[in-house]
Amino acid sequence: MGIIDYQSPFKLLVSVKGHPYERDAFAAMLESFEGIAPTIVEQPATEVLIATGAAAEWDALLFYDMPGIDFSTQPPGFIEPCDRLRGGFAGLLERGMGMVFLHHALAGWPLWPEYGEVVGGRFFYAPTNCRGRPVLDSGYRHEVTHTVFVLDRGHPVTQGVEAEFTVTDELYLAEVFEDDVTPLLASSYEFSRDHFYSAHHAVNGRMFCNDDWDHVPGSSLIGWCRQAGNSSVVYLQPGDGPTAYRDSNYARLVENAVRWVAPN
Repeated sequence: MGIIDYQSPFKLLVSVKGHPYERDAFAAMLESFEGIAPTIVEQPATEVLIATGAAAEWDALLFYDMPGIDFSTQPPGFIEPCDRLRGGFAGLLERGMGMVFLHHALAGWPLWPEYGEVVGGRFFYAPTNCRGRPVLDSGYRHEVTHTVFVLDRGHPVTQGVEAEFTVTDELYLAEVFEDDVTPLLASSYEFSRDHFYSAHHAVNGRMFCNDDWDHVPGSSLIGWCRQAGNSSVVYLQPGDGPTAYRDSNYARLVENAVRWVAPN
């Protein structure tokens, strides 16, 4: 892992689609990063690039997507990754390809446990099993104004970021593998059932509802890093829309994360 020389531009493959977002504002944030050339690719094209090995032509990967879920049905259907995709993804981890996962990427590939192990957590749209135990569907809450606390001010990902800053964004009550990640960011918000809505209810037509949903309290971690194989990985939960993209602290976090995961 390391910081890329600003005089040596590198290529960033950015995977999107599967969740609504404002493309122009998101692209503007990425294009503001000096010395980084983003290529934005919509799923399932990213899957093809990974499965065929072509993704190795880039210097780092940023996932702002939510593959493995078919929202054309009610309730949504879940899709298994093909063997070539699994193999291509494992190959990228073996070669040390740096990966950054943003916001809803936590919910990708619900039928692929190894994907969640790489990210360091999981968001579920239906009750399921996670790490050998039953869990309920995850929770969401839009337009939350909360304080972000930097937990490790000495880490390269948090350099130049205020020790505390306020954002208005969507938060998740999800599975965080706290024992397997290095904490970077925490939120002041209360991650308990009363402050979130059921994702399973939402995709079944009951938006903003937590009736009969007794989710246990969750982690307040909203940013972390970890090692997956030979790859450095960062997950940042903020990033639902333009309010976040335009926040200087958030943009700095994303830029730092991309630079940090990229191999020397």
